[in-house]
Amino acid sequence: MILLLASVASLLAAEPIPLDMPRAQPYLVREGERRYLEDRYNVLDLWVSRTVDGRWMDDDGRVFTYSTLAIQPPSVISESSQLTRSSYTRSSGAMKADDLPSRRRAISLISPVEIADESEKMRITPNDFKKVEFWHGTNRTAIVCAFLSKKDLLWRLATWHLAEGDDFDEMREIFSDELFEKKKPLWENLSHHAWKERDVSSDKKKKIGEMERERNLLRDDARHSVAAYSSWQTTEAKEFAVLDELSGARSFITSLTNEFSQMLRSYAATVPSPLDGTNTLCVARIFASRERYLEALEADGLTNLMWSAAYWSPLRRELVAYRPLDGDGALMKTIRHEAFHQYLTYACSAIAPSPWLNEGYAQYFEEGSSGANALQLKGIHAYFSLLPKILFSDYDQFYSGTDEERRIKYQLALSIAIFIERGAVKVRFKPFENLKRDYVSALLDTKDMLKATEKAFKNKETLELFLAEWLDYWEEIGG
Repeated sequence: MILLLASVASLLAAEPIPLDMPRAQPYLVREGERRYLEDRYNVLDLWVSRTVDGRWMDDDGRVFTYSTLAIQPPSVISESSQLTRSSYTRSSGAMKADDLPSRRRAISLISPVEIADESEKMRITPNDFKKVEFWHGTNRTAIVCAFLSKKDLLWRLATWHLAEGDDFDEMREIFSDELFEKKKPLWENLSHHAWKERDVSSDKKKKIGEMERERNLLRDDARHSVAAYSSWQTTEAKEFAVLDELSGARSFITSLTNEFSQMLRSYAATVPSPLDGTNTLCVARIFASRERYLEALEADGLTNLMWSAAYWSPLRRELVAYRPLDGDGALMKTIRHEAFHQYLTYACSAIAPSPWLNEGYAQYFEEGSSGANALQLKGIHAYFSLLPKILFSDYDQFYSGTDEERRIKYQLALSIAIFIERGAVKVRFKPFENLKRDYVSALLDTKDMLKATEKAFKNKETLELFLAEWLDYWEEIGG
């Protein structure tokens, strides 16, 4: 990998761009009395995740992308073209080396520019190559090259999206020299990172269930998204996969991965779900710096969360964070917080739950599986008048305002979680005993976070009693 980075650096002086995880669409599946969550994915995303091996960007904005054309590209692409990973793997076919129409379509799907109708052949095919084709478009802003080595049975594709002001002919000469002419050309360093097709038939022989098979394929996608980058590592457990670029943090990443099983059990015991399982796997991607984290946030279109330290991406099904200056303790706290969001997404069949539950319990678990987090806002009972607004806030309302106003909202959400766990259980006749269970069930039925809150409290009297008992609790303990 050192040779790989040196070669890429000589071409681009570039930083690795972790590959996007496929966009997920949740489906609530019913089999008799059983209900479970099943993620399905856009087939183009699934194909790209198995075709593109790596992507790098330099300081001037040039982007180099390397791909292996091994799998037939989808013939039909639409929002309705969605499959589970295992269904896609069973249905996808291999691309033959002599299949020009499929190769051209694959190149057009990956190329950063519209490609020409016909390829341009090199006047002299480089040594060790059967064929080399240039498909770059007429606007001369990107170099697009497909090639077949004599040592290989698969076509490879390299694209270089150039920066404004670049001389196309000069950059193509640099590109060709790096790719074909050096003693250790770039493609040889990259080719072994191609996505390895899983043999799903062998899973049946091992009696692996469909959900486990799906998680195994997700692990493959997660691993492949960073496999070409020496600065990134992958650590895996049964329920969790961590992708990170943290140097010297193996003990922390190992403890994080091992702890997650315990955290997941605590989440499920505290906020149970009526769903019987899911085919998803929890994935965390941890950047080394806040700058890299903010770039990922912007790429996900979540610029409203630029103030955050971590976020949960429901679309990509991954938890994204960075290593803060105050160290691994703060990062562990952040991971526990965001991992609860991840769990609750699955528990609620990817229907957005109310902030009072989602943010309240995410904070509740920040210090560990016992849920021992404490309020950082003294005199919380003085904010009693805001409590009904918190219970019936959507996310735009909850996240709006100044930093101080947002901090108060977060603390009120935490105060609700603490009261439910430590105060509500002592209320006579336990009227709020099933509040969390009823909320999740109502959310699955109504698909509306505010209606679910209203339905969980059953009537106005129960809600008013909850507010009054919350106030008594916090006044009594001096919170």
